[in-house]
Amino acid sequence: MPDRAAFIRRNTRLRPVPLVPEVLLHAADDATDLWAMTEADLDQANLPPPFWAFAWAGGQALARYVLDHPQEVRGARVLDFASGSGLVGIAAALAGAARVEAADIDGFALAAIALNAAENGVAVEARGDDLVGRDEGWDAVLVADVFYERDTAGAVTPWLRSLARRGARVIVGDPGRSYFDPTAFEPLAAYDVPVMRLLEDADVKRGGVWRVRG
Repeated sequence: MPDRAAFIRRNTRLRPVPLVPEVLLHAADDATDLWAMTEADLDQANLPPPFWAFAWAGGQALARYVLDHPQEVRGARVLDFASGSGLVGIAAALAGAARVEAADIDGFALAAIALNAAENGVAVEARGDDLVGRDEGWDAVLVADVFYERDTAGAVTPWLRSLARRGARVIVGDPGRSYFDPTAFEPLAAYDVPVMRLLEDADVKRGGVWRVRG
């Protein structure tokens, strides 16, 4: 079993998130170099891209919204779905959530979530199972930057709408990814988010925060 936590510490720097400086993350400077090092150092090929090593525009916007509107999660059981670095889940914990679960299917993301939560002094439970289609009674479900691919969007959007119909508060952060369907969501807020040009082909992205329509 590779020591993912040691690899993350060795190849990232702990730094504040640009739009959410209350939160510190282990973040990388270059996605391509990190991806290559991940495969080389750990002798593993065909690993997923290191999404966990960056604060993406949708996640930054959603984390900012949660900290600015703590009533959305205070005292709640919260799921941070497709968590990546754990940024949104950490924000929910800082905002007073009673329990936070951060789900991601990438083992490196789970290690990053644990490290980042500890650095911020909060409790976040990292979960590696695929939760799409499941309902475990979460009070609030937070989702950011998942609408990159048609198949993923096609599976996630109806699941989120079913959770909203049941009564969960389902809130999404998205900067206009290719398969984000705004007709399924109600706008709540928008932020100008500082991002890495290498990742987003821009220095600032407009990150929207949306409530899912049931």
